[in-house]
Amino acid sequence: MREYRTEELAEAAGIPVRTLRFYRERKLLPPPRREGRIAWYDDHHLARLRTIAALLERGHTLGGIAELTAAFENGRDVSQLGELLGIGWSEETPVRLTPEALADYFEGEVTPENLAASLDLGYLATDGDEIVHVSRRLLDVSSALVREGVPLAAVLETGRRVREHADAMASLFTELISAHLPQDALPRMRPLAKSVVEAELTMAMDRLLASGGGTGTGSASASGHTPSS
Repeated sequence: MREYRTEELAEAAGIPVRTLRFYRERKLLPPPRREGRIAWYDDHHLARLRTIAALLERGHTLGGIAELTAAFENGRDVSQLGELLGIGWSEETPVRLTPEALADYFEGEVTPENLAASLDLGYLATDGDEIVHVSRRLLDVSSALVREGVPLAAVLETGRRVREHADAMASLFTELISAHLPQDALPRMRPLAKSVVEAELTMAMDRLLASGGGTGTGSASASGHTPSS
């Protein structure tokens, strides 16, 4: 990994030295390595400066970037995702993103609060200067909902509630298999569980739409609960 003096880093990032020092004072950059009176920066610092420039171009303020930076640095490491979710990567495909790429997926919705919620759910983790989303499918669905006008905060809250139901369904199927088949049959039976859940969800959506619930005037509003998405 290459190292840079202050002037060299500023030149590589295309910013004045005074701007680099200002970013340091605002704690937008991690501290450099010190060797006597010389401050040494590396490629991680350069990547951070390029991220700051990209986020500024997308309309973020320095204050907002500072809050996002703090949230990223306090986020869960990639190695903690499996422990957090109780699984490995499973069948899902993780996606590596730069902070500016994440901002493009959810334009105007990447706030410290939403970022913290995503980290708490285990959807996101940090890996050096990159962000890792646990699932390509979940990332695509979430960004599609946001593009349709659903607030990201509502998407994340619904995701939290969906996980509770998914955990319950997984427990039901596991209990069924464990009661009637050898324990090693469970991985082989997973596709059947997925088919059952998909079929039941499809029929449930059909019933909801047929009853008028999909318009927001059906059973959900009658029960006193407001749909979150």
